[in-house]
Amino acid sequence: MPAAGGGDGGGTATVTSGGGSRRGAPGGGAPSRDRLVTVFSAEGRLYQIDYAWSAVRLAGVTAVAVRGADSVCVVGQRRSGASKDKLLDTDSVSRLFPITERLVLFATGIAGDGRALAHEARNQAAEFRFKWGYEMPPDVLAQWIADRAQIFTQYVFKRPSGVVAMILGIDDEKETPQLFTCDPAGYVLGHKAASAGLKDREAANFLEREMKNNPSLSFAETIQMAISALQFALKEDLKATEIEVGIVRKDDPIFRILTAAQIDKILAVINPVNQS
Repeated sequence: MPAAGGGDGGGTATVTSGGGSRRGAPGGGAPSRDRLVTVFSAEGRLYQIDYAWSAVRLAGVTAVAVRGADSVCVVGQRRSGASKDKLLDTDSVSRLFPITERLVLFATGIAGDGRALAHEARNQAAEFRFKWGYEMPPDVLAQWIADRAQIFTQYVFKRPSGVVAMILGIDDEKETPQLFTCDPAGYVLGHKAASAGLKDREAANFLEREMKNNPSLSFAETIQMAISALQFALKEDLKATEIEVGIVRKDDPIFRILTAAQIDKILAVINPVNQS
């Protein structure tokens, strides 16, 4: 993901939080630029946006999305690997939010911010359907989320959302799968594959290597690529209960979440030794 306030568009983020030398005096004698999202630093940065990026990583989860020839898939951790709550019902933990039957949002970062964003996105999609008579396309939703995030950088009474949003769906007009990401700075990009969260750089390295020849991935290969990238980033073999997988297909554009049994079958193909 690109860094806030700029970036190379490569799909990864370099997050730098403000150091002590950037802070204003505790007594308020000097301007505290890092406390106001509307004030630029001397270097031209908005430190609150940098801190929002840090909040995305602090959540401790990683997500990967891949766009294939006829489908698009997102795979994400249900919870942070650092979580030690053994009484948690993992089925109750989800960062995957259906916006419409054909449109889905995966929110990496602060869980509460992700739920709030999804709620507003559903209202926007419903209003779009009522006004125009057809479903909101993925690129329109992505642009709305980006505009919302950018507006939050202009007013003191709103803090930036600590969320990187992945938007997946099928464009009914173009009849092609689409994948977009929106970051806390309001930067929206379309992707062949994308990653977000704590280990986004590691996942991006894997995806760049595996997809450098622009392969035309089948439905099964798309899911396997996304899960493999997440496993590579986390450096561990995943279990079906540890991840959630969402898919949208061109032939059947209704969004679906794979069951644990379906994920187990895919993991058996990816990790045949561990499944034997």
